[in-house]
Amino acid sequence: MPVALFSSLISVLSVELGENLGWFIYEPAVYPLRTSSYIIFGLNMVTTIWLFSFLYGRFWQYLAIDTALNFGFIYLIHVYVLGGRGLFSEVGITPFLNVLIVTFAGVLAYGYQMWQEEILVRADIPSAGYLPGLKPAATKPLPEDQGNEKNE
Repeated sequence: MPVALFSSLISVLSVELGENLGWFIYEPAVYPLRTSSYIIFGLNMVTTIWLFSFLYGRFWQYLAIDTALNFGFIYLIHVYVLGGRGLFSEVGITPFLNVLIVTFAGVLAYGYQMWQEEILVRADIPSAGYLPGLKPAATKPLPEDQGNEKNE
């Protein structure tokens, strides 16, 4: 899940950057499609979770499938569906360059997941030095006088 949130954050930043730099334009008459939040927080997160669920640990397969999905999304959804209806247009960027940018974001997400895995492995090593008395309440043992007594 953290990599899906990171991927969504990268997507939000790239959409904002693209709109501000004039790479693409959403037509103002289209209210639900004005923001791409339904794609970023829906399709993007679900696709990222599935990709990492099946392909994490096999970088080249991940990169190939991610690039193919990016080509499909950019050319099918952006160019054909939205662009063909006049709802979206890429002005200062080509669809191919858009695919490269989105694929680079996927590589960043893969690196982020590798970093997260390293942190989690390091955190699993037992350590007696860091506040050993602070534990979640569910993991603390019961006192000796409190046990499986029947309430009368």
